Amino acid sequence: MKFVLMVAGEASADQYGARLVKEILLRDPDVIFWGIGGKKMAGAGVRILFTSEEMAVVGLTEVVPRIAKIFTAARRLQRIVKEKRPDLLILLDYPDFNIHLAGTAARSGIPVLYYISPQVWAWRKGRVRKIRKRVDRMAVILPFEELFYREKGVSVEYVGHPILDIWPGSSGVHPASSTTVSRVPLLGLVPGSRSEEVHSLLPAMLSAAALLKKSNPDLRCVLPLAQTVDEGMVKQFIAGSSVPVVLSRKGMYDTLQGCDAVIATSGTVTLEIALMGIPMVVVYRLSRLSYEVGKRIIKVPHISLVNLVAGKKVVTELIQDEANPEKMAFETEPLLRDTDARVQMVQDLEMVGKRLGEKGASARTAEIALEMMR
Repeated sequence: MKFVLMVAGEASADQYGARLVKEILLRDPDVIFWGIGGKKMAGAGVRILFTSEEMAVVGLTEVVPRIAKIFTAARRLQRIVKEKRPDLLILLDYPDFNIHLAGTAARSGIPVLYYISPQVWAWRKGRVRKIRKRVDRMAVILPFEELFYREKGVSVEYVGHPILDIWPGSSGVHPASSTTVSRVPLLGLVPGSRSEEVHSLLPAMLSAAALLKKSNPDLRCVLPLAQTVDEGMVKQFIAGSSVPVVLSRKGMYDTLQGCDAVIATSGTVTLEIALMGIPMVVVYRLSRLSYEVGKRIIKVPHISLVNLVAGKKVVTELIQDEANPEKMAFETEPLLRDTDARVQMVQDLEMVGKRLGEKGASARTAEIALEMMR
């Protein structure tokens, strides 16, 4: 029997990791999986040693409260690599932890597959040297990543985006949202899958919704809850909201269907919203220290995946101090009306969806994993 160790340190990676596990087991049902992940990977058959919720962090100062747990997990997985010698180590994003673990695997002669690249093309490009030495194969999910790694001498293959594998319908791209807004406007609020993100962004989102309600008296809101976010905490935030907010754990697609616009935290979720053709404003905040360091070392013109895939500005990005209620409301207002800006964004989002490729990323990556284990 083959033994695979996997690491998915965040909610989106847990979802994609679960799909990959299912595809591998379809081809070889005798493979055993251990690792770091969430409920979806556990449901797919992975023995979870540490949960994604325990491990998920963003920024520099934000890591401090979880540093002990992260070090404990690192030592445990290093021990497993050395003593149990898995047939394959599969890493999903989560760069600092995973690149370090890849070093242990490389020294132990364990093959390493990195699925879902860390954003080394945006910042700390020097990490590519470590990836080249420690990772046997990269399976990348954004179209521009393949050329980046190939030029750096890394064995790489573009497999497409796994978000399409979990997407409803037979085609990769969902039909574009209507360019005409609803009679009763519906606004989606997506504050993220980490508690820190929710604490930082949700109050401002709710205040923005209250401002929008002044010119849209019938405005309603929906909020898709990530599995990693405590519902009680979110309910405390929305308790005093002047705008009705419906919470849902049905998933992004089912919850946001019918929305006229969305205010969303930067991340993979913006690609899901793009596939639905829903106009959006992308927001993000970090601690002051993390932001000051980040703006000096990040070398890309955009932070949102939608704009990066498009290669131009499609959606407005409000970062740090600009992610305030007034700015959010100002940028969202035209998207709740039948404006040229709304029509143009819907068309651009459809183009972004097409650039993500076709379904099958999980199956293609499963084939790579099984080939490496042979």
